[in-house]
Amino acid sequence: MQVLSKPYLNTMTNQKLVIPDAKSGIPMAFPVAMPDSALFPLSGNRLPLKKLLKKLSPNANGARINALLDSMRASSPTRQPSDAEDHASWNVMRLTRTCVQLHHPSALTMFEEIEAAATGKQIVVFLDYDGTLSPIIEDPDRAFITSEMREAVRDVAKLFPSAIVSGRCRAKVYDFVQLTELYYAGSHGMDIKGPSKGHKSQKRGNQTVLCQPARAFLPIIDEVYKALIEQVKHIPGAIVENNRFCLSVHYRCVEEKKWVELADQVKLVIKDYSQLRVTHGRKVFEIRPTIKWDKGNAVEFLLESLGFDESSDVFPIYVGDDRTDEDAFRVLRERGQGLGILVSNGPKETNASYTLQEPIEVMHFLRRLVEWKKVSLFRH
Repeated sequence: MQVLSKPYLNTMTNQKLVIPDAKSGIPMAFPVAMPDSALFPLSGNRLPLKKLLKKLSPNANGARINALLDSMRASSPTRQPSDAEDHASWNVMRLTRTCVQLHHPSALTMFEEIEAAATGKQIVVFLDYDGTLSPIIEDPDRAFITSEMREAVRDVAKLFPSAIVSGRCRAKVYDFVQLTELYYAGSHGMDIKGPSKGHKSQKRGNQTVLCQPARAFLPIIDEVYKALIEQVKHIPGAIVENNRFCLSVHYRCVEEKKWVELADQVKLVIKDYSQLRVTHGRKVFEIRPTIKWDKGNAVEFLLESLGFDESSDVFPIYVGDDRTDEDAFRVLRERGQGLGILVSNGPKETNASYTLQEPIEVMHFLRRLVEWKKVSLFRH
């Protein structure tokens, strides 16, 4: 064990109905299909890890064990699509219980569409870190950003208010990125701080933004962190990461035959802490306070801090790859402002409007955003 300091596309028809989204006005194509509900669980119906594990008694049968394993596999598909056609055909989301599914085109291919929707509005950029700005790798401590990506993010921040919203400890994300122009929201948005000089588009002066809604949970989180280290130390490849206001137990380096055992050990530690909850990420168990605060709340807080909470001309763009980013995608869809971009090279259920396959495409998208803005400024 290492200690750190710190869903599938079913076969469907190709018939599509193109209609404008009621809120954003962006054209969307709806292929109609009836996918297997077991493969496409609705987000609101997913069982938290603790409830899944509660069904697994010491004499649990093989079907129940397989259900947990399937849930863990589905949390972070790692297989690459076999060819370009695979990726072009996926990108669908269940919209209603009638199984209508929504097509999600590439944000690069449809950039002119995004450009048209954002014209005349104040863009605010939100970026996840792992899997979005840096690739997912076995050692979380070595998920370094490239100099080219850093430059792209810096250029974006010069033109738009920009923030990184990550499950990581805020200080660690800053160490990776090292850009003072950004707002940083660590621990899934439970630790937020902004640049002391503010941004030229900020409407509330130059004060530093600071929000830590889970501060009261710090002693409990530290206690559980120590207990988790002890409880999973015998499982090779298990990594416990302290993100200050939340904890992560990574199993990307754990043999699959040990996954159920690891999940059970996490349950043993957490079962006595009603103040904490456990969810899935990309091959990671996330232990967080039970308060109603997530990346979506962080986006809303930052928009308010920037003075855009009641603005009709703001256009937030959120780019992320993980289940936890769905909270932010959902907030933007409910606000009817801006859009979400899912980073994924395989099928996932999502509230995002567009997709990008991997971090390098994120970098190309950011560069196009900068180029478009500079041309717009030149014309005016």
